[in-house]
Amino acid sequence: MARPRTPLLSRERIVTAALLLIDTEGLDALSTRRLATELSVSGPSLYNHVATKDDLLDAVVDSVMGEVDLSMFTAGVPWPAALRDWARSYRAALAAHPNIVPVLAQGPGRRPNALRLADAVFGCLVEAGWPRGQATRIGALMRYFVTGSALASFAAGFPEDAGLYDAADYPHLGEAHRLAEHRGAVDEGAFETGLEALLDGLALRYERTVRQGRPDHPDHPGHPDQPDQPEHPDHQGSRATKAGRSEGSTGS
Repeated sequence: MARPRTPLLSRERIVTAALLLIDTEGLDALSTRRLATELSVSGPSLYNHVATKDDLLDAVVDSVMGEVDLSMFTAGVPWPAALRDWARSYRAALAAHPNIVPVLAQGPGRRPNALRLADAVFGCLVEAGWPRGQATRIGALMRYFVTGSALASFAAGFPEDAGLYDAADYPHLGEAHRLAEHRGAVDEGAFETGLEALLDGLALRYERTVRQGRPDHPDHPGHPDQPDQPEHPDHQGSRATKAGRSEGSTGS
């Protein structure tokens, strides 16, 4: 009888197993020895596919970044809607793998999917007219907001012990013990509220700093719909003096 065939070891298989281990047991559970056991291989064989543990962790993080949808940035979607859809997809990917967020929050590093994400967001903003410096700051702002919202649950941080919230000490937290019960609605609602507030604020800034600087904006001084600017009194006096001198020279 033929012996069961062990699946071929590959970088993709190693990364998938490492992500599953981190998802179920946390970052501290990841080690070469433990991963080799999970894959039923010898520890040294892993190094044929990943150079170091840090290399492996980078690959795991980048696989999560590969789950984020970037299609809205090439679909001709206006920049506020593109940022909204991207932020939701980004948060969904992080929410599915919360244990990896602390590593991911450190920045893209050399990870291809993370760099593609940064390029897509920055490109969308610059093409919409945002100055490059502001586009960089907005990209950072959005990343801080999304990763921060995925680090932990706000609602779950409140114990469900109603006796803890004595009205004499915490007069406004009488219902705080119920937050964990409604964790999903609270955390999702907080994210959506924050996202809309950010985008509304950015839209106002865009109107002031980008659109009004364009000649086709109604408030631009050179726009055809703008009324003629009244002539300064000093200019009028100067013009009258010149006219008088002209008449005098003609009559002489």
